This record gives sequence, C-alpha cells and structure tokens, in this order.
Amino acid sequence: MMRHSLNLVLGGTIVVLIIAVAIIGSFWTPHDPLLIDYAHRLLPFTPTNPLGTDEFGRDVLSRLMAGASASGVIAILTVTLAVVSGSVLGLATGYFGGWTDRVLMTFVNALLSFPGILLALALVAIFGANRYGIVLALGLAYTPSVTRIVRSNVLAIRERDYVAASRTIGNSEVFTILRHVLPNCTAALIVLATSMFGWVLLAESALSFLGLGVAPPAPTWGNMLATARPYLTQSALLAVCPGLCISIALLGINLLGDALRDQLDPQMRGVR
Repeated sequence: MMRHSLNLVLGGTIVVLIIAVAIIGSFWTPHDPLLIDYAHRLLPFTPTNPLGTDEFGRDVLSRLMAGASASGVIAILTVTLAVVSGSVLGLATGYFGGWTDRVLMTFVNALLSFPGILLALALVAIFGANRYGIVLALGLAYTPSVTRIVRSNVLAIRERDYVAASRTIGNSEVFTILRHVLPNCTAALIVLATSMFGWVLLAESALSFLGLGVAPPAPTWGNMLATARPYLTQSALLAVCPGLCISIALLGINLLGDALRDQLDPQMRGVR
C-alpha cells in the first residue's frame, strides 16, 4: 500500500506540474519561442537563457514550455477522440451482440493487426502532417484498443441482474446503457485513458521526430529532438532537454496510471 501511495503522489505531482507548465506556456514564456537571434546561437547556460539557445538563437526554455502546451493539447484531444469513439463502438458491440458485434469487431480486429505507429503513419499521410491530422490519425489508431476493453467489460456487465431488471421495468436500451452499463466501465476507461495519454505523447513525439508531426518553427518536444541532431557536438542540451521532458512526462503518467489501476481495479486491491 505504501508503494501504491508513493506512485500516486509522485506520479500525480509530475503530471500536475507538466499540466501547469503546459497551461502557462500557452499564454506566457520568458522569451518569444519563435524569435530568431543569430547573434546568440547555441549559447550555454546564461542568466537570461537558463537552458541556452538553439541553432537559430531561440530560447530553449521558452520552446520547451510552448512545446509542452502543443504536445499536451494534441494528447488530450487524441485521448478524448479515442475514448469517445471506442466507447461508442464497444458499448454497441458488447451490448447488442449479433451481426452488429460481428461486423464491427471484424473491422476493429483488422485495425488491431497493424502496429499503432504504422497505422498512425498511414493515416497521417491521408489527413496531412498538421496538428489536427495527427489528432485524427492517432485517435483512430488507438480507438480499436478502447473498443476491445469496453466490449470485454460490457459482455460481463450486460448479464448482471440490475441490467435485466432495468429492461424488465420497461427502460429503453439507451437508458439502460447510459445508466447501468457505461458507469460500470468508467474505472477501466480512466485507467486506460491515463495510460493512453503516455502512449499518445510518445507517438506524437515519434511522428514529429520523423518530420510527420507539427511542422517547425512551431515547437513540440519531438521536433525539437529532430532539429537538435546536427548540433549534438556543439550543444547537447538541445537534445537532452526535450528528451528529459518526454521521459519525465512518461514516468509521471505511468506511475499515476499504475496507482489508479491499483485503486480502481478490485483484483489489484491488497496486492503487494
């Protein structure tokens, strides 16, 4: 239990700090993250630039803060899209069964046969390498995982006595799903959404690193890593800083996800 509490406190603290930085970075940074200053290229630590400057003289700290905002918005929108669409499909397939289940799950299983990042690459090529194209691509790529989780929960819940009682007293199928089935899937969805936030952040960084994410000069942690490659010998901070940001964010999200799973999953309660 002490480990679970430590995971919750440490993971929650990291996530809250990252969210705070992302919110602040959306409307204020120490310097203009897009301002080019060739006279101060590749500077190390300075009082005015605590993390130095990049190859165009732009403040690295300001770009990290703006990048946290951009990456965070993409991750939130993507997780929301995947959870909503996956929940709708999972509820429909699990509750109604029959041909609805067979048709939709055939399509979902076909999508699951592709690795998520490869499917996202294909979808980005269709929707375009921009912020909303990435959201659509990653959202659709992770929807099948949500669908499978929700469907497996619904298959067990729909056989419960309170669901049968709701049908017996004349409640509509939609009311029964929204009142009795969906709320009992909430715990699994919360844990999955928390973990998915980390997956999406890493996938968005990978796409940006490959040049298929948000186009420069708009900063994200992934494209900052990509643009830092030619300058590693001159200023390692250009790669170390965004790499550390991604690693710390993933650590916090994973710790928080583990803690939530331990708290919300009855089978994990009391497990040491």
